[in-house]
Amino acid sequence: MREPIAITSIASISALGKTQSDIWMQYQNDSHAIKLKKFDTSSAFVSEISEKDKEEIDALIKSDSKYKNLDASVLFAIYTSRKAIEKAGWDASDNFGINIGSSRGATSLFEKYHQSFLKYDFAETLTSPTTTLGNISSWVAHDLQTKGPEISHSITCSTALHSLLNGVAWMQSGMADKFLVGGSEAALTGFTIAQMRAMKIYASNEAEYPCRAFDLEKKENTMVIGEGASMACLEKGISENALAYIAGIGYATEILEHNISISTEADCFQRSMTMALGDTDPDEIDAIVMHAPGTIKGDISEFKAISTIFCNKTPFLTTNKWKLGHTFGASGMLSLELALFMLVHQQPVSVPFAMDQDQPKKLHKILVNAVGFGGNAVSVLLTR
Repeated sequence: MREPIAITSIASISALGKTQSDIWMQYQNDSHAIKLKKFDTSSAFVSEISEKDKEEIDALIKSDSKYKNLDASVLFAIYTSRKAIEKAGWDASDNFGINIGSSRGATSLFEKYHQSFLKYDFAETLTSPTTTLGNISSWVAHDLQTKGPEISHSITCSTALHSLLNGVAWMQSGMADKFLVGGSEAALTGFTIAQMRAMKIYASNEAEYPCRAFDLEKKENTMVIGEGASMACLEKGISENALAYIAGIGYATEILEHNISISTEADCFQRSMTMALGDTDPDEIDAIVMHAPGTIKGDISEFKAISTIFCNKTPFLTTNKWKLGHTFGASGMLSLELALFMLVHQQPVSVPFAMDQDQPKKLHKILVNAVGFGGNAVSVLLTR
């Protein structure tokens, strides 16, 4: 890193809650936020925002008449962006950049408009502008009244951490001093569930933990979809308000043998972690927040990649997908939020059914991983 990049705030909304105190409290127990949800013709395990917290989104819709036509993914992004910049002490005059992504985009709204098209044979007026990835960053910029650069993208499940990479790149180039980055996902629809089931990766059995993320002995795939959003405020230089600093970033894409596959040794993760580490001795890493989607191959291949890079001493390993499901494009930032919690509170968060590990005596440097369909891995090194 050419110069320090501080994370001065983070905000999220998910099945774990909407305030940092409530979310951290949820991480103190071994319970999960996954439940069985009924769809039109089926039911599936999901992780969704509570009805009480959705009241906050309803209030947001009422704050601007234009918001009633937006997808939930955009509304989640606006809500968490407001919270993030409030905690960071930013205002519109800062002209900060915005880079927010989503893997699925305006899922529910797109499906609604498509059903209308099939029925009436014409598209409703607002179909295109509201479903082009939801125009997610443009709407956040509108809400926050900032005039900085705004970027939206979709890079499957590593989307949120790719947003962070891009924000860092803009800041390191000297083109911006502050960037709001993150991801948002609201894809709990029957059609989305059917897509995951078609790939035979979705959780199917009722158990104490429907999603067995980082269970290296599981005999079946156990991925569960969740919804939520998380945004972080990045600032160039040293900040007295810093929760942590970004000490390294890494990325890699591997050539795939199959549309959704990852190599057995997760070559993309090996390269992204190596790049993020830079000159840092791997033995200095205290913990890794894994991507660990709950699939057999996904979990094991990432673990193999970690074992290869950290051959002398494997850091403490954890993930949060057993607790809140896989939030697709938002998942990387929710993983980064977990890493920040562990750094700030100096307390590791374990996966209750994972392999036995020694608890770290300190937490100074934590690596966060994300990867998505397409073999696009991202690793971010955080330090206190």
